[in-house]
Amino acid sequence: MNSTIQTTIDDRGVATLTMNRPELHNAFDDLLIADLTVELKRLEADERVRIVRLAGSGKSFSAGADLGWMRRMATYTREQNLADAMGLAGLMQTLNRLSKPTIALVQGSAFGGGVGLVACCDMALAIRSAMFCLSEVRLGLIPAVISPYLIAAIGERACRRYFLSAESFAAPEAHRLGLVHELVEDSAALLERGDQLCEHLLKNGPLAMAEAKRLIAAVAGHSLDDALISDTAGRIADRRVSAEGQEGLSAFLEKRKPGWVDS
Repeated sequence: MNSTIQTTIDDRGVATLTMNRPELHNAFDDLLIADLTVELKRLEADERVRIVRLAGSGKSFSAGADLGWMRRMATYTREQNLADAMGLAGLMQTLNRLSKPTIALVQGSAFGGGVGLVACCDMALAIRSAMFCLSEVRLGLIPAVISPYLIAAIGERACRRYFLSAESFAAPEAHRLGLVHELVEDSAALLERGDQLCEHLLKNGPLAMAEAKRLIAAVAGHSLDDALISDTAGRIADRRVSAEGQEGLSAFLEKRKPGWVDS
């Protein structure tokens, strides 16, 4: 595995993917983006993996764009910049669409694309001292490829402020906006709360959680019409007759743990 990232998988099937450029505050460059994308796809395909946690080493979760990468971008043609931007867009899409539950463990500050990674995860925990910033406009740029995920996470109104002002905002504000679900006091508490959340997730049907994620994507932003009602009814009917659904219902009625917990 490339040294820009580290992955561990414990005996519960919890994978922890850690960005490992602490001396650069886990800033993005094209290599880190490619490594993260490949590793996320590998974890998606690994049947042992039930949950994916995303973390950063050192003082920061991710400082956004690496200076060296930014210098190279400044010399690129539009076509080269488009290809480069599509690499980052691919990373965000891969993380956002991962079928397994994803948890961001934000142990330090997140800027730019780092905020995008947090928004792409299903759940996010952060230490209270973490800071967040979308500073692209200060460079004459915009947070383009991360914008769909941030607008979904914190809403258009909050994005109007923080995309335009480039203000830093503290973890309590990130929590108020919905970018972060819970705050903890320090890194030790972050790991402990992350483990507790994993224990909750491991009680749930793996395929049901994947289908729940697909359900959210199918329903979000769509009008409540006959087609949507029919689609949602079909989804629960499919779950009820599935092997996992049958096992879950049987286990509940028989007052025992379902097979995915016992195994």
